[in-house]
Amino acid sequence: MHAASAYQARLSEGHWFSALPAALQQALLAAALVQRLDAGQALFRRGDKPSGLYAVVEGAMRIGAVSASGKEALLTLVEPPYWFGEISLFDGQPRTHDAFAEGPCTLLQVPQASLLALLERQPQYWRDFALLMSQKLRLAFIALEEMSLLPAAPRLARRLLLMAENYGEGEPRRLLQLPQEQLALMLAISRQTTNQILQELQAQGIVRLTYGEIEILDLARLRQTAQ
Repeated sequence: MHAASAYQARLSEGHWFSALPAALQQALLAAALVQRLDAGQALFRRGDKPSGLYAVVEGAMRIGAVSASGKEALLTLVEPPYWFGEISLFDGQPRTHDAFAEGPCTLLQVPQASLLALLERQPQYWRDFALLMSQKLRLAFIALEEMSLLPAAPRLARRLLLMAENYGEGEPRRLLQLPQEQLALMLAISRQTTNQILQELQAQGIVRLTYGEIEILDLARLRQTAQ
């Protein structure tokens, strides 16, 4: 059995992969390479050449950027069964952001050349990859709107909800491996404000805070707070 096939059940928990034609699922698994990263190891950096499409199957990846002055912008923290890297598949341009392993992490990589060869043979599959990209684009527009219009508390609640639902890729989960510093970076608000909002959510019984983790106790009330 091809090594990547061992992760088929994990990938099938995700909405995008599970909705693919069976032949495309098998083609991706057949072309995929298993890649393991240590905590803090870079997968790629902004400006790197396209290297294909990735799926997180164990652990978590942080996607962001660091300015010349060393200031970090954390866009997202992604966990299984999340796929990423499709922008460079479409335009062939360098990577737009940095991707680092949050802890020990296992990925599947479908190399760029393999993908392009597959799409040359089966051009109807372009639409499936377009759907993956359009879902990310939709979320990015929503995040931009929220940054402009919403106060910090509902923005934070919405981001927790989005992460709990794995950015629309799977069933809701209760435990987020997410230090408060990283949540603050994602939302571009201070660590102090982030802690204050989380403490209020904890006092209401909506979340429970432990070191490096946020447990969601009441998903329905979190949704109400996010309105």
